[in-house]
Amino acid sequence: MNTIGTESLLQKMQEMASVAKRESIDPGENVSENNFSSMFKDAVGSVNELQKDAAALKKSYELGDPTVNLTQVMIASQKSEISFQALLQVRNKLLSAYQEIMRMQI
Repeated sequence: MNTIGTESLLQKMQEMASVAKRESIDPGENVSENNFSSMFKDAVGSVNELQKDAAALKKSYELGDPTVNLTQVMIASQKSEISFQALLQVRNKLLSAYQEIMRMQI
């Protein structure tokens, strides 16, 4: 099982939030244009890996693998569900911000 962990996902999301909250960026500061998009892509990849791991554990348990117990399956399932819900909330906030920007009068 790949142990990406909730901590690393939360850390990536906090980094994304700090990038999004920056009100002004110093023009001399070297900031990559794809910094936020790469962090979001990494977060999506992490959530995907958690879901794949949970599905693999469920399948192993259903097939009677003696090395997998129900506790492991439930913990992996809950981790994947929580990380997916967190990612969904980030997506909703991004969509809301985009819609607000599109409503602005120039």
